[in-house]
Amino acid sequence: MAMKMRQSLAELEQDFRQEMQLDRSRSQLEWRRATSRSRKRKREREKKRSSMRFWLLVVSLIGTAVAVTIAMFETLYYLLG
Repeated sequence: MAMKMRQSLAELEQDFRQEMQLDRSRSQLEWRRATSRSRKRKREREKKRSSMRFWLLVVSLIGTAVAVTIAMFETLYYLLG
């Protein structure tokens, strides 16, 4: 009976170790997934911000070009008129 108990304790310890390894593996996998999702969200936010900055730059360049053109023609009209 003592031999059986030792074997069952050894089996329990082995099962416990295996379960601990599985838990560690699962937690590492979940951590990697969470990190991956976090990076993906960060890239999406950066892409959205950079897109908005790009269009703001385009609009400001067009506005500057229009303002300079108008000022140039008004100055030309003033000088010639």
